[in-house]
Amino acid sequence: MAFPLLLLMLLYSSSCNAQRPPYPGFSPTSRFRALQFGQAFSNLWGPQHQTLSNDQLAIWLDRSSGSGFKSTRPFRSGYFGAAIKLQPGYTAGVITAFYLSNNEAHQGHHDEVDIEFLGTTLGKPYTLQTNVYINGSGDGRIIGREMKFHLWFDPTADFHNYAILWTPSQIVFFVDDVPIRRYPRKGPSSFPSRPMWVYGSIWDASSWATEDGKYKADYSFQPFVARYSRFIVEGCSSYAPLTCRAPSASPIGGTLSGQQIVAMQWAQRNFMVYDYCKDPKRDHALLPDCRGPRP
Repeated sequence: MAFPLLLLMLLYSSSCNAQRPPYPGFSPTSRFRALQFGQAFSNLWGPQHQTLSNDQLAIWLDRSSGSGFKSTRPFRSGYFGAAIKLQPGYTAGVITAFYLSNNEAHQGHHDEVDIEFLGTTLGKPYTLQTNVYINGSGDGRIIGREMKFHLWFDPTADFHNYAILWTPSQIVFFVDDVPIRRYPRKGPSSFPSRPMWVYGSIWDASSWATEDGKYKADYSFQPFVARYSRFIVEGCSSYAPLTCRAPSASPIGGTLSGQQIVAMQWAQRNFMVYDYCKDPKRDHALLPDCRGPRP
């Protein structure tokens, strides 16, 4: 009986370790100063669906409206993060987002860098979608670059830190300081270079958010609430001198360290559920960033 018991213990230990990310060796969240909401953001829409208490912002969606907020300044580069706690239960069709965009300045052909939580049905995990698109078109020909993940924790149980690093050479997405995706600049046609604002929002995307629109928002579960805190906005605003340099989120400067790369590979190997470059239904002729080696 000792061998089966030992085997079970080893399997249990392996299962636990599989859910614990390798230490990335660096903590951007602790390096950058957290701001109060009003120091960097203001309401954009749905003010009646937004409350601020003890440096914690709650925004919610019900049948009448969602809500969103926006940074008070546009940025040319930077590290942008927030701690977010998601709504438990049935949230199909509901998007909770933290992202960069210049849609209001360049309507119909804007740039965007997204962290989006795709709502889910009971008993299924949230999907975190990262996306980058450049010069987006209002005629429906937006070229998305989606990579999707399930997380190694329950994002409804507590706050976790989510962040975007945007520099002239790369975009990196972080979850609790673990880099989950690096998008390097391979040319001007596939990399955003115009100033963007920082946004957060919650809204109804029933047409596509959950299993390609199979499950819709069910307002018998309303309100759908997203909570944000520990805002980090660190970078070069559009008004900063040209000598301003983008912050680093690595101990070695402009690129990820070896430890960070190992942690990113772990996240992608164990928790990535979709990669646009590996989707045979996509027209890869439109995706020059999929060519050649990828980080």
